[in-house]
Amino acid sequence: MTGIIKSVGGQHTALTEQVLQRAQESLGNSGSDVSFDDRMSGAIQDLASAQKDSADLAKAYELGVETDLAKVMVAQQVSSIGFQLVLNVRNKVMSAYKDIMNMPV
Repeated sequence: MTGIIKSVGGQHTALTEQVLQRAQESLGNSGSDVSFDDRMSGAIQDLASAQKDSADLAKAYELGVETDLAKVMVAQQVSSIGFQLVLNVRNKVMSAYKDIMNMPV
């Protein structure tokens, strides 16, 4: 029984390390190397690509070329969540800008 628990614990640790490694790769190893502007530009470009892929898959499904409805729905959800994320970041930046502008000097 303890062998099974240790095996599952080892698999959990390996999965956690893989997730952390992928997060570091996607965010970059050092946050100071990439500017906020570059990160936002990259996020917007990724969002545009996801929206284009979603639209292409939806069109292909409507034309009968794509038969996997789940793939189309997942692409649309990825596009929607990405748009919501970028919109929320924009709103937070605008809120911070307004707060700074309303500060007494």
